[in-house]
Amino acid sequence: MKELAALRSEVDRWSTLESRAEAAEDLAEMAIEEGDASLLDTLTEELVELTQSVAELEFTLALSGPHDRRNAILAIHAGAGGVDSQDWAQMLMRMYLRWSELKGYRSDVVELSPGDTAGIKSAMIRMEGDYAYGYLKAEKGVHRLVRLSPFDSDHARHTSFALAEVLPQVEEGVDIEIDPADLKIETFKAGGAGGQSVQKNSTAVRITHVPTGIKASCQNERSLYQNRNIAMNILAARLMEREMEERAREMAKIRGEHVSAEWGNQIRSYVLHPYKMVKDHRTSYETSDTDGVLDGEIGGFIDAYLATTLGGK
Repeated sequence: MKELAALRSEVDRWSTLESRAEAAEDLAEMAIEEGDASLLDTLTEELVELTQSVAELEFTLALSGPHDRRNAILAIHAGAGGVDSQDWAQMLMRMYLRWSELKGYRSDVVELSPGDTAGIKSAMIRMEGDYAYGYLKAEKGVHRLVRLSPFDSDHARHTSFALAEVLPQVEEGVDIEIDPADLKIETFKAGGAGGQSVQKNSTAVRITHVPTGIKASCQNERSLYQNRNIAMNILAARLMEREMEERAREMAKIRGEHVSAEWGNQIRSYVLHPYKMVKDHRTSYETSDTDGVLDGEIGGFIDAYLATTLGGK
């Protein structure tokens, strides 16, 4: 029913544009016959709006993948580089949370592993909104930061790496079947800041899919039931991604293509020293507004990436 409603909405938008285009054509004929300059001005304004609307709808063709309309699960992992990379991972997490706010999405941090000194080792964020996965899939890969390290006593320039993983939210039993006998479910006390913040009951959940060794955990909700549901959702998403990757590898063997390791695919560089520049290596899109990007203004990078996918459709 959700898919049907979404398709109806999309058809309605195109139908509305078709009606407006037909009305504009009638207006053009009337303006020519009557030589009315005011009608020509009205027609010009309508054509500008129609052209922009058509361009926007054509762009949504880049979001026509089987899972693009879905909510997304975003995982961020600090790479090699110690505290600098952990701090960079936290900066990335903030960037995506700010982007989510700008898009009007709802975002929840469902799992967080703090760094040893600063930053985070990893984080899991669930984002809810139209086309959340379709947009965020553009962010999947390694992100590289170059800056003067605030953690180096010599204030030397450091290069840090962090990995962003993006999964579509799936429905257990609909997208993928999971045999309960294949699951190992563990509960433990959620960590806190101390005092009243520490959970006295075992509400955190870790679920392991024994045949594959894939794990998922959640500890940020208040009840065991909520944490279990979220962990199962994350596990299902990871299992579906594994299945999709296996299919892609099989297709690559058939085509004779080389599939490189994802961790080695650096997609974007964020340079804060000796100059300021953020550049996407897949599209060559770049900007010197590093502060804006780190504050969530990454729409230009996402649009540039999605535009490249239109060429193959």
